[in-house]
Amino acid sequence: MRNEAARRARFLRRKWINRVALTLAFAAMLFGTFWLAWILWETLRLGFESLSPALITENTPPPNEPPGVGGLANAIWGSLVMVGLATFIGAPVGILSGIYLAEYASRGGLAMTIRFVNDLLLSAPSIIIGLFVYAVMVVHMRQFSGWAGAVALALIVIPVVVRTTENMLALIPAGLREAAYALGAPKWKVIIHVTLNAARAGVLTGVLLAVARICGETAPLLFTALNNQFWTTGLSGPTANLPVTILQFAMSPYESWQQLAWGGVFLITLIVLGLNILARILSRNTSS
Repeated sequence: MRNEAARRARFLRRKWINRVALTLAFAAMLFGTFWLAWILWETLRLGFESLSPALITENTPPPNEPPGVGGLANAIWGSLVMVGLATFIGAPVGILSGIYLAEYASRGGLAMTIRFVNDLLLSAPSIIIGLFVYAVMVVHMRQFSGWAGAVALALIVIPVVVRTTENMLALIPAGLREAAYALGAPKWKVIIHVTLNAARAGVLTGVLLAVARICGETAPLLFTALNNQFWTTGLSGPTANLPVTILQFAMSPYESWQQLAWGGVFLITLIVLGLNILARILSRNTSS
C-alpha cells in the first residue's frame, strides 16, 4: 500500500513537471513567434506601401527628393550581378570540396583539418570576411570594387555548400556505390553518375540556402563594394548594391530615401522567403 502511494506520488510529480515544461516551451515559442510575426508584418506593411514600377526601373534619387521619385534599379542590378558571381565562384568550389570529403577523404588528418576550417568559416561573422577581402584585394587595388564584393560573398557561400554537399553524399547508401563498382565503373563515374546524381536535390538545396544567406549581407559589402548611386556596367569600381543602399537610406533623414529603404527590405524579404521555400520543397522531395 505504501509502495503504491509512493508510485502514485512520483507519477503525479512527473505529470506536473511535464505540464510545467510544456507550458514554458509553448510560452517561449509564442514569445519568439510574436516578434517574428511583428517584424514580418511591419516589413510587409511598410514595404508594400513603397512598391511602384519606379522602384525597379529608376536609379536611386539624390537627397531630399519628394516621395515616389526614383527607385533602386542600379542597386538591384548590382546585387544580382555580385550574388550571381559569388554563386558561380563559390558553388563549384563548395561542391567539389564536399565531394572530396565524402568520397575520397572521409577520415584522416587532412579531412579533419578541412572540416575544422570549414566550420570556422561557417560560424565566422561576415564582417571578418569583409575585412579580410578588404585587406587582400581592396588595399592592393586601391579602390572598392564589385569584384571584391563578389569574392567576399563567395567566401560565405563556400562553407555552406561544403557542409550540405558532404552531408547529402553521406546519406547515399553504400550499396549504390558497390553496385556501380561491381559493373566496372571507375570511381569518378560512380561519383558523377550515381552518388552526385542521387544527391542532386540536396546539393541544390544547399546552394539555394547559401544564396539566400548572401542576399542580405551588408557588412562584407561595406568593406569591398561600398556603394554607388549610379548605374555601373562594370565591377572595377564601387558598385551599387541593395543591402548597403538600404542601410544608407534607412539612416538618412529624408523621407523619400526611407521609403525606398522599406521597398528594398520588402524585395529582399520576398527573395529570401522564396529561396527558403524552394529549398524546403527540394529537401522534402529528397527525404521522400
